Amino acid sequence: MQPKIYFIEEHGIDPTIIDPDAKQVMSRLREAGFTAYMVGGSVRDLLTKRTPKDYDISTSARPEQIKQIFQRNCILIGRRFRLAHIRYGHKIFEVSTFRAGDTTESDLIVHDNTWGSPEEDARRRDFTINGLFYDTSNHTIIDYVGGWQDIQKRILRTIGDPWNRFKQDPVRMIRLLKFRARLGFDIAPLSRRALIGCRQEIVKSAPARILEEFFRMLESGAAMSFFVLMSESGLLDLLFPALADLMKQEMGQTIYRYLAAADRIHSKGHLKQPLDRSVLTACLLFPILDKHLSDQKEEILEGSHYADVMKQIAVLFREYIMSSFTHFPRRITATAAFIMTLQQRLTPPGGKRHHRPKILRNKEFHLALTFLKIRALVNEKYLEDYTSWKEYYRQSLKQNDRKHSHSSPNHKRPAQVKRNSGHGSSH
Repeated sequence: MQPKIYFIEEHGIDPTIIDPDAKQVMSRLREAGFTAYMVGGSVRDLLTKRTPKDYDISTSARPEQIKQIFQRNCILIGRRFRLAHIRYGHKIFEVSTFRAGDTTESDLIVHDNTWGSPEEDARRRDFTINGLFYDTSNHTIIDYVGGWQDIQKRILRTIGDPWNRFKQDPVRMIRLLKFRARLGFDIAPLSRRALIGCRQEIVKSAPARILEEFFRMLESGAAMSFFVLMSESGLLDLLFPALADLMKQEMGQTIYRYLAAADRIHSKGHLKQPLDRSVLTACLLFPILDKHLSDQKEEILEGSHYADVMKQIAVLFREYIMSSFTHFPRRITATAAFIMTLQQRLTPPGGKRHHRPKILRNKEFHLALTFLKIRALVNEKYLEDYTSWKEYYRQSLKQNDRKHSHSSPNHKRPAQVKRNSGHGSSH
């Protein structure tokens, strides 16, 4: 089948905004005699006027041939899906070989290393909007799957039969809702029906992949919309049942406000990297803790309730995280517990704020301060607390810089105060 070709006059992508190192990778592959295209999310983002976060490349070169071209700058990874990571400075470009796959089969995909043509590679991808190629040598879009039209119509549609595609890889159902949340596109009726009909398949997925998709969405700037869609579809009930029940209650509205606040921070585009995953985990659980402590505030005296706080946090993690389909890494939960506990010092129940230098020495204090910023976005009454602690922290950093710049090279820096072992390690 001949693809539809769209020229620069039609698609309007400015080639100067494409990462020059990504173009260099493709150029070197072509110079070695291979076909190489930009593919997937980077092409979709350019067509929807978004700046790509990364650039994926597909080529006719086999993994070993890619390794031969880029040598020490290339490492081959994966067994189920063999591909190359090419390093250019601090950037890594993912390069995969064109693959073939039977999109009519509904069996779970357990290996995916059958090499194919560009057309076969496009047809084995998940959604039409992700099945487009961009040729940087002549600035053309190559479309085998109708993705161009679906982007123009703002439609999300699977490539091939959606029931088969979701059974082959159930994580595609989460990705469908991810693109719905991020892009605001409508889901094609057939794909929508298949999502509901196949949702029980989600528990066949690898827990690590599920967790990565969740965190990526928490970092995306569209976390609130994503959780609403996951709840409405019933997927949240299957993966995080206790949290799903809570999201349907009044408490769920508070959690959505925390997610919306995190989205506001991500959407401003000032961050070099997304909010730490421990901060985002706290967005899901802190509202529950806060409600518990508020209900008991008459019984709690400042400075004497931290044991209760830690006990309650442990209960929260058992009930809402450990009982779920996928477990969060200990580094994330331990740091989230520290962030949540420290909020009691940053905004004490009695209202008396004490700036203690010891608190600032903790290497994760900045994460607790970031979370306090989220709380201030949710409830303006914490804005003064956040501003005060932020300034105190800034002054402390300046003091430390001056102290270290004037100290003798032979003097060792003072050892960093370790956090109470009850909070766990972050590494």
